[in-house]
Amino acid sequence: MLSARTLCKRLGYRLARRSLSTAQPELKTEYDAIIVGGGHNGLVAAAYLQKAGINTVVLERRHVIGGAAVTEEMVPGYKFSRASYVLSLLRPKIISELELKRHGLKVYLRDPNSFTPLLEPDGTGQFRSLLLGKDLKENQRQIAQFSQRDAEIFPEYEHTLGRIGEAIEPLLDNAPLDLQRLSHGTRLEKMRALMTAKPLADAGKALGSDLNAFIELLTAPANKMLDKWFESEPLKATLATDAVIGAMLTPNTPGSGYVLLHHVMGELEGVKGAWGYVEGGMGAVSEAISRSAQEQGATVLTEKPVSSIQVNSSGEACGVVLEDGTEIKSTMQMVMSNATPKVTYLDLISKDLLPEEFLSEVSHVDYKSPVTKINVAVDQLPNFTAAPNTADNAPLPHHRCTIHLNCEDSALIDEAYHDAVAHGVPSRKPVIEMCIPSSLDPTIAPPGCHVVTLFTQYTPYHRKDGREWDDETRNEYADRVFDNIEEYAPGFKSSVVGRDILTPPDLEKTFGLTGGNIFHGAMSLDQLYQSRPVPSFGNHRCPIKGLYLCGSGAHPGGGVMGAAGKNAATVALADLRR
Repeated sequence: MLSARTLCKRLGYRLARRSLSTAQPELKTEYDAIIVGGGHNGLVAAAYLQKAGINTVVLERRHVIGGAAVTEEMVPGYKFSRASYVLSLLRPKIISELELKRHGLKVYLRDPNSFTPLLEPDGTGQFRSLLLGKDLKENQRQIAQFSQRDAEIFPEYEHTLGRIGEAIEPLLDNAPLDLQRLSHGTRLEKMRALMTAKPLADAGKALGSDLNAFIELLTAPANKMLDKWFESEPLKATLATDAVIGAMLTPNTPGSGYVLLHHVMGELEGVKGAWGYVEGGMGAVSEAISRSAQEQGATVLTEKPVSSIQVNSSGEACGVVLEDGTEIKSTMQMVMSNATPKVTYLDLISKDLLPEEFLSEVSHVDYKSPVTKINVAVDQLPNFTAAPNTADNAPLPHHRCTIHLNCEDSALIDEAYHDAVAHGVPSRKPVIEMCIPSSLDPTIAPPGCHVVTLFTQYTPYHRKDGREWDDETRNEYADRVFDNIEEYAPGFKSSVVGRDILTPPDLEKTFGLTGGNIFHGAMSLDQLYQSRPVPSFGNHRCPIKGLYLCGSGAHPGGGVMGAAGKNAATVALADLRR
């Protein structure tokens, strides 16, 4: 009889051979609008522009569309959501208006959502864990293991965050206040710019008595807010992970509360705050958006890296030049960039075309990233001491969650952060978010085998120990992560079939994420709303007429939301009508 590992490998190679490439449409020399980068936001922008009758082309430098929302088979037979890995923040209007379900989007809702096993046994020798989901009574029962008071107050905490999230939703679905035209535009432009204040006014009105709590979320450390609510560390630390995920922050950093709010504002299948796995991996989200755009008539091309954005003598964006020298013109002087602000304004445009003040602002955007993503192929489910597997090795509820390791105490998060910031080395005990999407989606791994994604931090882009990120240091760090997992789930290391390691420089090189930052720039208060990406231009425009930023470096920021792409298209279409 074949071993599980051998069977997985053989099935994997068989599955890999079935993968077929598809022919691309022909590249033309002229389009109405050009979008640089085929990340999900660029594809969303293309779909909305094309629906409005604007003949649009998307130019992606890699061999696969999706930017960071891609599925790649790095180990034969195992389909990894190689960068982004769970779905919640994609705006419901986009799913509906682009008919993404009809175009193949299928999501497996997760419930429960969060699992935090504790490493040390309690006084009776039992290993405890905290499992949180949609069942409020069960949540309270779980929390009561650590604090009866926290269990009683938890519903009020959830309702407060829910109200705040719902109140500010209008800000996500609209471009920010147009301060540039409000202060420097013509009289007509100023009048039109005043209309962009409506979503802000609506949000302020909807916040009502929650306004102070919202301001605290924006400005205070997450731990300060959580300490006001709760006393038990396993609960506070579990909630605090949403305040630091993807950010070079500690829960003690002012403003980390907003990052927490940003991650609880999602919705899937009409369920607020729900998270899910996309069938086929996150690349299926991008594929569905791309199919919607192409059905309207948009052209989506891969392996078309752009080397520069062209600007005509009138100061308007008029086209792009590919790395092979091919020139593509925009007949409507409309170019959108799905790249980061740094790549867009400092790499693709001649610096003499932009004001010095603007260039200075862009050069100071914060891109620090703590993230190393590790994708792992395993031949059996992780078996946690705090929640042992059953005899049939079938996925249990906690396998479907985000599994928080080294997160049972906020001090552990703080220590991991200081390793990277104070000492400039990878965390000794990394904060680990483990997901096992194959626990719900059987299409991404061979039978009996699983895909495990590890979102780990903190790892500095530039190390201070005199070493560079190379194969030796990558594997050394991954081994450290695996050793930590082994403490919670003995036998994990022996189950590994293969792995894919992406440090901050790897995330930058592979996906074009400056600094390895998954949000296209830190989600700090000085880089939000009308100050995203910079204070002088935060409404998707820039000093070059006809050039728009449609990626996560623009409002409302990171995550697989699609809002930046839709809002950029709305702004561009409004400019056409003026």
